[in-house]
Amino acid sequence: MSELDRLRDAMRATERPDAVIDLARVMRDGRRLRTRRRVTGAAAATLAAGLVAVTGVTVDPSGSRDPAPTEPAPPVAVASPSVGVAPTSDGPTPPPTKARGVPGPKPLGQVIDTGIRHGVERRVYYVVAVTVPGVPKVTIGLAAGRRAPDGSVSADILVNDVEGADRSPGFHQIGYDESASTPAVPTFGYFVGPAERITGTAGGRQVEAAVARWSLDKQVAIFWFDPATLAPGVRLDGIVARDSAGRRL
Repeated sequence: MSELDRLRDAMRATERPDAVIDLARVMRDGRRLRTRRRVTGAAAATLAAGLVAVTGVTVDPSGSRDPAPTEPAPPVAVASPSVGVAPTSDGPTPPPTKARGVPGPKPLGQVIDTGIRHGVERRVYYVVAVTVPGVPKVTIGLAAGRRAPDGSVSADILVNDVEGADRSPGFHQIGYDESASTPAVPTFGYFVGPAERITGTAGGRQVEAAVARWSLDKQVAIFWFDPATLAPGVRLDGIVARDSAGRRL
């Protein structure tokens, strides 16, 4: 006989005039039944949470998958414009550290004017010297700044590598402006190699970047995305560089 049946049997005893009701037993069985229902409910909730956690994960028995149409966008390493970024411990990349409109380090080579205006100021990008402890082959970073009407340049964001070499072929760190500050900094970065065209993908659509060469090393292609085409802070899903013949680099 189940606990529920025993409880019902005890309660039916009230229908017999000569019956003696074991009230303690009725209360004990009732508490036991309620406890079991609560435990069962909690277990069901745990199972449901587990199913939600794995929803959308599909395993291919062959272990193969279609190649991504573009290279994943490089990570971002961002610092105050006055100092290079040192390697950090494992974990998510911290949000950008910004110093709006502060005098930046001295530009190396020419300052690139994007033609993007922020009131009377103009958006510019330029290479600066950085030092990353323990990483001797990282000596340059890329700053996003603004040029005032008097010609002075202030910096908003600086990105630089935190490992390897800053002139190794391919894409390097990309700068995203995820703050609510204004004016927002258009997404930017640099590629080392003969890139003539750089395109990214975001939200399933393709966006094209403007490209300019660094005056001190023509292999360094500095690029940025027009904020009207790619809103600042929107992460790229992938990015591709092509040479003058349209070949993917």
